[in-house]
Amino acid sequence: MPENSKIVITSNAERLAEKGAELMYNTAKEAIARKDSFAVAVSGGSTPRAMHRLLSQEPYRSDMPWQKTYFFWVDERMVPFDHPDSNYGAAQKDLMSMITIPADQVYPMPAMMRPEEGADLYQAKLKTFFQGLGSLDPVFDLIILGIGTDGHTASLFPGQPSSQEPDRWVLSVKGGQPDVFRLTLTYAVLNSARHILFLVSGDAKAAVVKTLIEDRHAQLPAAKIQPLNGKITWLLDQKAASLLKEETIASITLIELKHN
Repeated sequence: MPENSKIVITSNAERLAEKGAELMYNTAKEAIARKDSFAVAVSGGSTPRAMHRLLSQEPYRSDMPWQKTYFFWVDERMVPFDHPDSNYGAAQKDLMSMITIPADQVYPMPAMMRPEEGADLYQAKLKTFFQGLGSLDPVFDLIILGIGTDGHTASLFPGQPSSQEPDRWVLSVKGGQPDVFRLTLTYAVLNSARHILFLVSGDAKAAVVKTLIEDRHAQLPAAKIQPLNGKITWLLDQKAASLLKEETIASITLIELKHN
């Protein structure tokens, strides 16, 4: 596990969502104090959805600086936004429709065109956005990721050819469940982030969490997330952390909320 990482273990998935919402709020406030904007890339899945629903409620609904927040997506299936598998559609239902945020600050991935064209279009949007902030690199303030039981993150799957070109920010890929075409941010983007938040819950993820945290030689996609100038927070519930060795937990000085 990279030295710039910390682990937070919560008692259950509900508390994990609460801690995730708190971290996003604090990160947004810090980013806005520094540069007057907050750029976040979000993921799909049941764990982020619980966090999104909390953010749509008070106190975050009123206190979160939505007018200076810019939403992007980590990955997306090439399905209509009203499809049950759409990451944007889920976020729209759980969060976007419940808050006041300018429409031009929400950047869903283009899911209804040829995958390669969608990847090029989204990359162009990213370049325009970050150039407007005076950056030639895609430096997100926060990227929220999950992991699969196979160690994938975003739509970067084991055994899948993936571009290592630093100027390639968005890829079109095919894989996962369901096995459909997708768009995904690349390692180049993920590793440019100021802060990576892994949200992981449940017994099914315990084995891969153990591998990613305790095996320095793990070759899984999620193990390749090592921000050059950023930090990683692993936010786990106790079930996801259940296979970690006692000495691993004892060596981590920044565990919080283990018994909350």
